[in-house]
Amino acid sequence: VQLQASGGGLVQAGGSRRLSCAASGLTFRSWSMAWFRQAPGKEREFVAAVRWIGGNTYYADAVKARSTISRDNAKNMVYRQMNSLKPEDTAVYYCAATYRGPISGSDYYTERPYNYWGQGTEVTVSS
Repeated sequence: VQLQASGGGLVQAGGSRRLSCAASGLTFRSWSMAWFRQAPGKEREFVAAVRWIGGNTYYADAVKARSTISRDNAKNMVYRQMNSLKPEDTAVYYCAATYRGPISGSDYYTERPYNYWGQGTEVTVSS
């Protein structure tokens, strides 16, 4: 299984960015996908997730109003649209995958269920 994140870069505060994650080596439609991020000097934290079936989505409170996660099963891709970016959104963003995904919605917010991780793509938001 390989997860390849892309779309990072330098963006001004208030701007938008779309991150992409290409998955290979798995039956994508059977995997729930998520984005996490790690800011400099901080622990990695959950950002958003989309369930493998039903399209349920989960968001961290810090990004909920400014972020949309989506998936394209035909292309084996997961996306995250980020709007109204803030300097505190500066981080390395990782995509992650878990087979089918946990039954409890609350478990999507933790790292524990995720079996595979991408290499990360860095987003820097300038003020």
